[in-house]
Amino acid sequence: MALSPLAQRFVLHFGEMGSRWGINRTVGQIYALLYVSPAPLNADQIAEALGFSRSNVSMGLKELESWRLTRVQHLPGDRREYFATPDDVWAIFRTLAEERRKREVDPTLTMLRDALIEAPTSDDDAHVQARMREMHDLIDLVTTWFGDVQRLESSTLQQLMRLGAKVVKLFEFKDRVGSGAALRGRSASAPAKVS
Repeated sequence: MALSPLAQRFVLHFGEMGSRWGINRTVGQIYALLYVSPAPLNADQIAEALGFSRSNVSMGLKELESWRLTRVQHLPGDRREYFATPDDVWAIFRTLAEERRKREVDPTLTMLRDALIEAPTSDDDAHVQARMREMHDLIDLVTTWFGDVQRLESSTLQQLMRLGAKVVKLFEFKDRVGSGAALRGRSASAPAKVS
């Protein structure tokens, strides 16, 4: 199975980006290949297309399954497993965000909650706890909001994100106008400087 130059470029780029996202290059390339493939692929086809050993492909597929980013299919008359990604890109986004939350954010929240239960033994510890509480409250607020957003239908989520961009522009405009009005008000009441 030969990749087109366009598909190959995407697969190679995704592999390079994977290392920045916390997955290895092999896993990133396997996922990218499955994502752009018009049909589910078995492990042998993946190994051939990417030039990887069968064992590397098997390990990569296991990692992707642990992230719930692939689904296994069986074809009639074929005992091999075939792998595909979800069709809905929003479902992929939701799954990836949920898995990252479970692996990265939840342990931090647990640590912060445990630390905030302890009685501070010094003024320094009280200061540390106050800062930790700020971080806990921010992370908790963001994860609660994100959990609410995760439950929205894909079409509603798209509308919300488009609306979010408009709201940001509105607040940026309001801030610019407000700052300008504040400056005008200050300059009107401030005495003129004589040079």
